Amino acid sequence: MALFNYNDTEALGHVKTVDTATVIVSVENIELLRKLQVNRLVVLHSSKAGQHLVGIVQKITRDATVEKLLADSDDGEPASRTVEQNLVRITLIGTFCDQIGERRNVFRRTLETVPEIDARCFAVEGERLTSFMRAVSFQGRDDAARLSLGHYTLDDAAEAYLDPNRFFQRHSVIVGSTGSGKSWTTARLLEQVAALPNANAVLFDIHGEYSTITGDGIRHLRIAGPGDLSMTNTLEQGVLFIPYWLLGYDDMTTMLVDRSDNNAPNQAMVLSRTVVDAKRSFLEAGGYQDVLDNFTVDSPVPYDIQTVLRELRTLDEKMVPGAKAGTEKQGEFHGKLSRFIARLENKLDDRRLGFMMAAPAEANEFDWLPKLTKTLMNGTKDQGDGKGGVKIIDCSEVPSDILPLIIARLASLMFSVQQWMPKEKRHPIALVCDEAHLYIPDSYDGGSVGAAALRYFERIAKEGRKYGVGLVVVSQRPAEVNRTVLSQCNNFVALRLTNAEDQNVVRRLLPDSLGGFADLLPVLDTGEALVVGDASLLPSRIRISKPNTHPNSGTVDFWDEWAKDASRDHISDAVTAWRKQSMS
Repeated sequence: MALFNYNDTEALGHVKTVDTATVIVSVENIELLRKLQVNRLVVLHSSKAGQHLVGIVQKITRDATVEKLLADSDDGEPASRTVEQNLVRITLIGTFCDQIGERRNVFRRTLETVPEIDARCFAVEGERLTSFMRAVSFQGRDDAARLSLGHYTLDDAAEAYLDPNRFFQRHSVIVGSTGSGKSWTTARLLEQVAALPNANAVLFDIHGEYSTITGDGIRHLRIAGPGDLSMTNTLEQGVLFIPYWLLGYDDMTTMLVDRSDNNAPNQAMVLSRTVVDAKRSFLEAGGYQDVLDNFTVDSPVPYDIQTVLRELRTLDEKMVPGAKAGTEKQGEFHGKLSRFIARLENKLDDRRLGFMMAAPAEANEFDWLPKLTKTLMNGTKDQGDGKGGVKIIDCSEVPSDILPLIIARLASLMFSVQQWMPKEKRHPIALVCDEAHLYIPDSYDGGSVGAAALRYFERIAKEGRKYGVGLVVVSQRPAEVNRTVLSQCNNFVALRLTNAEDQNVVRRLLPDSLGGFADLLPVLDTGEALVVGDASLLPSRIRISKPNTHPNSGTVDFWDEWAKDASRDHISDAVTAWRKQSMS
């Protein structure tokens, strides 16, 4: 039986004007008009049999106009009458077909036709609304292929499913102001990914708020802090070291070379030369001839940073024979590397950077990189213990000034592995970037560490789909996230946004016909989201379901805490931790 089997007497009104994807309907039934609401669904008769056009109500107006008649009144003045115009503006979003082949009740996000003038329009409500929502949710998907965020606000009885392949293939954005339910939504997403038998995703947890997310298929990792340097924590214990030799040439120069220094070109050149020599020495000593024949300064090959430092000191102090016998003069780089050496020494002595500059001996071995990449990139089955499909990386102890580079380097590392892997052997991986505005901002100074990091994410956003790398960008400030990255995201989960700039970013990303949809952003309830994109057949308002375990958002109840009658003496401990640069 056809889903939209309306009688003509149920018609809301008839089409008055048509303009591409926008239709104006004149309403005669005033009782139905009173029940109609903005953002509700309607259907219109199509010129093709067995089809209906589905639309969203954008605007409802009721005007009274004075219409002059041809006949004169008794006093000689032209007669007139008051005419009411009840108009509804509708944006068409797709076509609903009674049957296509053997499939019944099929919704398509395309407009094969537009309604004819005087075509009837009907409100979708009650049982028809529930049936339509279920048809949209279930068509073409089995249980394993469903990704559920929650229930449609239009109808709580219908669960809102997304196309998970398109959600990750074509990159996605989750945005919302503080307290809107953004972390809740991310946790809900991660739990469903982790439930799959061979899941593979990485979340960059900036503040450690996802430490409470637990369950099969979820593994917690942590970038080493100063307190880990004197311990024997290993990859097996979930502690990550990101040694300096994983950094590319551009990364090292932006971190160590001051471009305002007159000697910056010399410093960059000498750094490149000494690093290449140190890598060559390592490969020769280990007998890695196949790598030795093809390596570059950017190749992920271990080397001894102390050897590089000694060579730099030698060049900075080097004297060479002068023009006259028995005399000496300053070498080519004499005194030109002093500031550069001082910066490198400071980095080596900074315990906050110990995860990079003071990694344990095993992290400087040739076969350590495969161990690291397997920890980051293996799916649930590959881990062998039922955990690890979703890897949550706690980055809370990484200094903020180096945070963009470290996260981008990890992301680039995984992208490079996918890139160099044969196509038929690639296992897709999703990178979930929480608080993305902190390390994927709209712009950076050209020579900064952040600018080098931004290039990595821009490349992943543009090319990741080809190599099985998906991005999920999560942020409370979409206006501060890089526009190039956002432009590559084709799915949007937008929770409440109160800032006008952030609202405008979402509005620009929406199709022109749905621009008014963004007007709901400041009035959404906590845990309620607008979902638009390739993964959603229907642009929808969805109430996000609770995750099994809640992230620790860190929100403090000021008044409740102040009202407690309890003494607190944690300040001394905090000062000690600050001095030690460790929370341990």
